[in-house]
Amino acid sequence: MEMAATTLNDVRDVLVQTLGIDDPGRIADASTPLFGNIPELDSLAVVTLAMALETRFGFQIDDTDFSAEIFETMGSLAGYVDRNRRQ
Repeated sequence: MEMAATTLNDVRDVLVQTLGIDDPGRIADASTPLFGNIPELDSLAVVTLAMALETRFGFQIDDTDFSAEIFETMGSLAGYVDRNRRQ
């Protein structure tokens, strides 16, 4: 199943707004690495971002799913949201 392009754009918007990223061009596409690459995305920011995603997309991230793999790239994060969001 291919991730919806709108999901990628929506997740990018949440990421930019939540982390206060001044240059959204740093998050170019699905292959952009996140955790460890985006300085604003530290361990505390991951929790804040997760809450923002839950609010925006209407689902709750299960503790068993909460892993570094979800936040590895824009694509992995958007794919997770796409699979779990309420339509």
